[in-house]
Amino acid sequence: MRALPLALMLLLSPTLALAHGTHDLGTFAHGAAHPLGGLDHVLAMLAVGLLAAQAGGRALWAMPLGFVGAMLAGGALGFVGVTLPAVEPMILASIVILGVLAALATRLPLAATLPMIALFGLAHGWAHGAEGPATGMVLYAAGFALATAALHAAGIAMGRSLSALTTRSLGGAAALAGLALALV
Repeated sequence: MRALPLALMLLLSPTLALAHGTHDLGTFAHGAAHPLGGLDHVLAMLAVGLLAAQAGGRALWAMPLGFVGAMLAGGALGFVGVTLPAVEPMILASIVILGVLAALATRLPLAATLPMIALFGLAHGWAHGAEGPATGMVLYAAGFALATAALHAAGIAMGRSLSALTTRSLGGAAALAGLALALV
């Protein structure tokens, strides 16, 4: 139950609007700050963890690993200047869709869920890479990958330690917050 106040603080914190500022230093800390500094990223990554906890089994590692792997690929694409269409709408859609799936405790087959999660990870990673430093991308990428994995782990911990109703409520809150961010 200790995770609930933390989750609510993250959901309600007005200082975590969007992470898309300037990250001109190629350091591990700046890389970690990007996903942790924006509610759009925090919500999506916690939702991946909630979904993985609800699905259990192989999903506990496959969903977070699929997201982080695709995120690193997206980061590389963004860093080298490859343009991806509709990245910001995709990031916002990831919050809403993943939140709704968690709210409904939807258990899609892993073979259907992983490509969707990877697509969302690609979009989040592209934002990290495109807004990343001109040099020092390896340390920066390590920072955002580890911070993302930590957010996934927090979502898994919440999903495994809280009641099913509370976990579903957090998914719903994430989806509503994603809709609110889309309107901002």
